[in-house]
Amino acid sequence: MRVPRIRRLQYAAAGLALATAGALALPAGTAVAADSAASEPGPLLNYVVNTKANHGQVKKAEREITALGGTVVYSYEQIGVIIARSDDAGFAAKLRSSKTIDSVGASRTKGIVQSDVETTVEAAVPAAAPADGSEPLEANQWDLRQIGADKAHATTLGSRRVVVGVLDSGIDATHEDLAPNVDASQSVSCLDSGKPNTDWKAWQPTTSDHGTHVAGTIAAAKNGKGIVGIAPNVRLAAVKVVDDGGFIYPEYAICGFVWAGEHHFQVTNNSYYIDPWLFNCKNDPDQAAVLTGVRRAVAFSQRNGVLNVAAAGNENIDLAHKTTDTSSPDDTTPVPRPVDDNCLSLPTELPGVVITTSVGVKGEKSFYSSYGLGKATVAAPGGDSRYQLPDTPDKNGRVLSTILGGKYGYKQGTSMASPHTTGVVALLASSHPWAGPDELRHLLLSQADEHACPASFDPSGDGAWKAVCQGGVESNGFYGAGIVNAAKAVDWWRL
Repeated sequence: MRVPRIRRLQYAAAGLALATAGALALPAGTAVAADSAASEPGPLLNYVVNTKANHGQVKKAEREITALGGTVVYSYEQIGVIIARSDDAGFAAKLRSSKTIDSVGASRTKGIVQSDVETTVEAAVPAAAPADGSEPLEANQWDLRQIGADKAHATTLGSRRVVVGVLDSGIDATHEDLAPNVDASQSVSCLDSGKPNTDWKAWQPTTSDHGTHVAGTIAAAKNGKGIVGIAPNVRLAAVKVVDDGGFIYPEYAICGFVWAGEHHFQVTNNSYYIDPWLFNCKNDPDQAAVLTGVRRAVAFSQRNGVLNVAAAGNENIDLAHKTTDTSSPDDTTPVPRPVDDNCLSLPTELPGVVITTSVGVKGEKSFYSSYGLGKATVAAPGGDSRYQLPDTPDKNGRVLSTILGGKYGYKQGTSMASPHTTGVVALLASSHPWAGPDELRHLLLSQADEHACPASFDPSGDGAWKAVCQGGVESNGFYGAGIVNAAKAVDWWRL
């Protein structure tokens, strides 16, 4: 079965499948020279076209794209990015010669393909809510208790003024634990090659429940139905950027970040990395163009009041000391290649993005979580069913949340850690309505519980998942500034 390239681990009651993120695109060095590809046919591809940073360039670039036989799919004039389409193998090389164009890059190596759907193991819901007034499945939410969300709820459930954008595979707006909080007027699908589509069906999930699971952790309603989210009174905006093949192409993400900025969300959650590459390198013209386009979109969202939170990744990679990428491109045949600090995971490693690593119930780094000194911002519970099992009724070390069909299920991964951070940011935004992205980031770092590096990290005892933690108690590669704390987040005097 093909696994969607979202930052998560497959979850099942029996057994664990590590969903290492892959990546997709033209291998480095395959850009076609303009003088040798005048009319060479190729696959029909989408391209990220970045114009020069001066007024009037987008319209001019659109005319040049059309003159080359390409199609303008959608233009983001506010950031100087155009999504174009062509089946000319020399399209990018020809367009790069234009004085209007800053950079051009293919966003994939072949057309959009379908894949097998995810499988899910669900959790049984008790027939009646507990007598103490908690949610029926709340006893299994060790993750919320770990960060003090239960204590935070005694102070606030979050503000309806706060909107959280979930850039993911869509949110099941019919789920009884999510329906009260999903704001259809703020939701959109970006899967039509980056063109926003606000039709209700367009942003509903199809093959993947990943976004629905993420959304439940952030803001499942406190209504006696199943679970409760960290900020159960804030609004959720479904921003669908994951296609049925499990890919998050650059044009989807660009659309999502621009949408978030235009609608002035307080925070977005990004539990994925952008295909086609695990890391996009500046020395490759296609990847460099993708870097530029996505960076512009993220910066636009930040200028418009958005704090973006992202997952660190499930590869147990030291992001501060990259060496080799063996999983890219992920739509064709991966080819091992050297990577370094000039190669970035998108959107995770872009300036201003909050990078979340994962811990298990014991508060130690999850065996799969990527990390890195100067990369990790904070840590949050994402689960560890191998080495850190909770003393809960289900004894499940993964994170319980909402899934499709009004059901509940378990997942683990930095995809599950990131929405815990996002939920805490939503509470901070609720308690500090004056705070913009920079202030929210400062408050997030202030409320985190410091966590020192372990003397060594080898949870299995055989060295299979060994990792080295660098840094001191105030900031290190495993936990950043520390593990997020929802209880502190709502007590302004403690920050």
